Amino acid sequence: MIKNYFKIAWRNLWKNKVFSIINIVGLAIGMAVTLLIGLWVNSELNYNSHFKNRDTIAQVYQSQTFNSQIGTGNAIPRPLEAPIRNNFDNYFEHVVMSSWNFSRYLEYGDKKLSRAGSAMQEGAIDMLSLEIMAGTSEGLKEPNSIMLSRSTSNALFGKADPIGKIVKLNSEYDMMVTAIYEDIPLNNSFNELDYLIPWKHYANSQEWIKNALDNWGNNSFQLFVKLKEGVDMAAASEAIRNVKKNANEDTAEFNPQLMLLPMEDWYLRSKFENGVQVGGRIEYVWLFSFIGAFVLLLACINFMNLSTARSEKRALEVGIRKTIGSNRTQIIKQFLGESLLTVVLAYVLTIIFVLLSLKGFNEITGKEIDFPWNDPIFWIGSIVFILFTALISGSYPALYLSSFRPVKVIKGTFKTGRMAALPRKILVVTQFTISVALIIGTLVIMKQINFTKDRPMGYNTSGLIQIPVMSRDFIGKYDLMRTEFLNSGAIVEMSASSSPTTNVWSNRAGYVWEGKEPGFQEDFAWVEVKPEYVKSLGMEIVEGRDFSREFASDSNAILINETAAKYMGVQNPVGLLLRDDDENPDPPMKIIGIVKDVVMQSPYEPIKQTLYVFDKYDNISYYNLKLNPDQSASDNIKTIEKVYKTHFPDLPFEYDFVDEEYGEKFAAEERVADLAAIFTVLAILISFLGLFGLASYVAEQRTKEIGVRKVLGATVSNLWLMLSKDFLLLVLISCLVSFPIAYLLMSNWIQKFTYRTDISWFIFFSAAIGAILITIITVSFQAIKAATANPVKSLRTE
Repeated sequence: MIKNYFKIAWRNLWKNKVFSIINIVGLAIGMAVTLLIGLWVNSELNYNSHFKNRDTIAQVYQSQTFNSQIGTGNAIPRPLEAPIRNNFDNYFEHVVMSSWNFSRYLEYGDKKLSRAGSAMQEGAIDMLSLEIMAGTSEGLKEPNSIMLSRSTSNALFGKADPIGKIVKLNSEYDMMVTAIYEDIPLNNSFNELDYLIPWKHYANSQEWIKNALDNWGNNSFQLFVKLKEGVDMAAASEAIRNVKKNANEDTAEFNPQLMLLPMEDWYLRSKFENGVQVGGRIEYVWLFSFIGAFVLLLACINFMNLSTARSEKRALEVGIRKTIGSNRTQIIKQFLGESLLTVVLAYVLTIIFVLLSLKGFNEITGKEIDFPWNDPIFWIGSIVFILFTALISGSYPALYLSSFRPVKVIKGTFKTGRMAALPRKILVVTQFTISVALIIGTLVIMKQINFTKDRPMGYNTSGLIQIPVMSRDFIGKYDLMRTEFLNSGAIVEMSASSSPTTNVWSNRAGYVWEGKEPGFQEDFAWVEVKPEYVKSLGMEIVEGRDFSREFASDSNAILINETAAKYMGVQNPVGLLLRDDDENPDPPMKIIGIVKDVVMQSPYEPIKQTLYVFDKYDNISYYNLKLNPDQSASDNIKTIEKVYKTHFPDLPFEYDFVDEEYGEKFAAEERVADLAAIFTVLAILISFLGLFGLASYVAEQRTKEIGVRKVLGATVSNLWLMLSKDFLLLVLISCLVSFPIAYLLMSNWIQKFTYRTDISWFIFFSAAIGAILITIITVSFQAIKAATANPVKSLRTE
């Protein structure tokens, strides 16, 4: 019986090739989109799955209150380690202090590389489940040891045994290689951990880190923990909540609250608003899950529409089958079997589509997703997916077709009537409601990105490059290098700063000034700069003056941005002194000027109040070079490299274009926009296929009517309008339904951006026009074809 069902199904598919192709291709596109999104969602949900201890690893976060606003982050003070390690050993198996991931030079022989790594305490090896390929798992015990990832070891040593070899770190420290560990895969935190050095070495390497040992206000470190077996994450988080507040009175005014953020939340749920965890990338996971489901629904709607549309042609078949003894259940099974065969064929085509598009999909998403050929769970899921899709897409046609009464069908008195088309019209409205909503959503996302990109940056990124300063070899050579670069003709200006141009690495508090309101809790972004900083970036002085080498007093001078001027609550801040309220204060700093606001951090958020401090201790991390616009960038770079190698022959030459670095801030949203645009186009294509099939069916059903109308004098335009107006009406209804839905959804999405665009009426108008044009183009092909047919042939049609 089952074999017979599939034999009949195959004959029906083969007999109606056009409708079968539309069904199979439409389903395949919808299933391919759903499968790609499913693979992406699985990759997102399994971020950090490489770590065996994922469920028991957490990072210590702290929340602090500044003027009734709660800020939350993962930067903690160094003295926090001691009370957590000593007082909560019943909760934690490992407590691991860590630096931030930083790039340093690694040298061995004539090999010199720049690689990113961290300084961590010994428990990191077990906590991160590092797979030791060579050497010892206790590789972080010796202060002057270093552990390398496999790829870094290969780059430095090739096939030679690296264990025991001496690697020079930043041209300053001799570090002995004690272990090689397997690279951490891309879809995980610490995937850029190219090397590990002991925390002991890092803690003793610089004076400011030594001084931070008892400084509760210096939040410049990270702290990770691994829970003991059986310990509840929430209970441990609650236990440490007030550790900092109880340990240090000086910070109590900011009401510091500690918490543990589990590793499973680092990637997907690391966004906080006013001290409350509100989500993060998980929002995109939900967004694309819904898009995948809706696109699959569009494909299923096509199947339902085309199957029920051809019901009159299948009516006689159903009537005869019922007359010779088939019951309704058997007929339902036959049509579900036909649906299953269609879905199976579509799924085969789906796999082909996915394999062809996977490389491009990975480039857009920044992933390394492989097709899970050897994953039994995937194939079990595929079977369930096929059965589910077959049931969804075939249930309505099966129930509808099996309900025909055999007596009326065989007598020829069976007519589907106008009400029979109502479900198809509802499905078409549903289909285009989804498509139009997707169009609106994509346009809003693109508008938000473009709106933020067009936000005034406050400086000129054109021709601006930055060179990382990572070695002590650079100390004391700024003036020399500036002179050499300027004399080369490759640049027109140069400066240096403690943070990259596109970020701020430090924040400071604890300052008083004349006119400061009592109880005001200040928090400033802090950037140390050389005197030429404003000129090299093309920043604008709006009040006061710039730094000058002619004034010796400028060594204790600062510039502030416009936001800081408003933030301080003083009518005219130029000339004011900012004093350190510590017991051993630094000399007061004089405000000599106000610069126009500069976007240095997230372009989606308000600009933070910033202090630009005259650098007098060579506390710099980047050279900022403005290229000569009268020469090609490539020639300028070659000249700069030549000068650089003259003074630093043993160091790799590295640089970044600031405009490219700034563009990276939009990468996540641009990926979302690209994916949304692609899936919207595919959704429209599926709707196009459905309309094409329905228009073809309607034209076929009204062949005689069209012939009669032509004989009686109807023009092609009259006939085109007759065949098109019903579809256009359905699309207009879809637009009216989709507009409020899309507005509510996108209004909610756009609220997460502080700096955001508006949702204008033009977006809805454009989406409606687009949907109408697609409908006209799709329907017109069949309508004009039918309207221009020979009426004699039309009237002979049975």
